[in-house]
Order: sequence, then C-alpha cells, then structure tokens
Amino acid sequence: MPVEHIQTGVRLEKRLVKVLKALAEHKDMTLGDLIEGIVLHAFDGKQPFSPETLAVVAQLKAI
Repeated sequence: MPVEHIQTGVRLEKRLVKVLKALAEHKDMTLGDLIEGIVLHAFDGKQPFSPETLAVVAQLKAI
C-alpha cells in the first residue's frame, strides 16, 4: 500500500520537542519519521524504544 505523507501543525511542549529532535538526530532520522515510528509502535501495542534508546532519552532530558 503506498504511503502518502502530509504536513501538519502539531503543538507540543518546547522541551519535549528539543528531546525528540535530539533523539532523531542521534538516530540519524527526521523528526517526522521518529514521531511516525513512535505512533505506529503505539498503535501496535509495542514499546517504541529499546532500553538503550531509553537511556539516551534520559541523558537528553537531563541536558
């Protein structure tokens, strides 16, 4: 099935966006791809991050 992407205006908390952007950069992906992956995992009832990635998130949150 072909995937069609659209632009959307989503309002998020500033510190959350900073952590998400840094995590996306760490994983060498776009912010949109990261958020899309998180949501797809959540819809499937799966954990979106490995323990290693959660450790990176904790470090980024501390900055």
